Amino acid sequence: MAGFKSPDFNERAAASRAARQAAVAKLRNKPAPDPAVVAARQAAHAEREERRAAEKAAADDAKAKAAEAARAEAANADAARIEAEEAAAKVPVRTEAERKAARDAKYAARKARQR
Repeated sequence: MAGFKSPDFNERAAASRAARQAAVAKLRNKPAPDPAVVAARQAAHAEREERRAAEKAAADDAKAKAAEAARAEAANADAARIEAEEAAAKVPVRTEAERKAARDAKYAARKARQR
């Protein structure tokens, strides 16, 4: 039995040339696209692009509204925090004598309940 005979350079080049010519012939024989089909495809593409643009605009608008709401909420939180700090600062600081009097009153009330 004879072994495999590998093709030489000329045979490989001829096979490549034949394959290239067959591909070119196949493309040449392809019919031109129907103008109505091309127009319909372009219209569908334009419609998709318009829909995408509208969706993107709506998403951008929603994102801007959310950012504005977050900024407003942060401003409200800051205002509430500042108001709480001011209220805490307005609480009168009791003197040592006032604290002692309150403590003594609690002590006296507790003793009175025990009797």
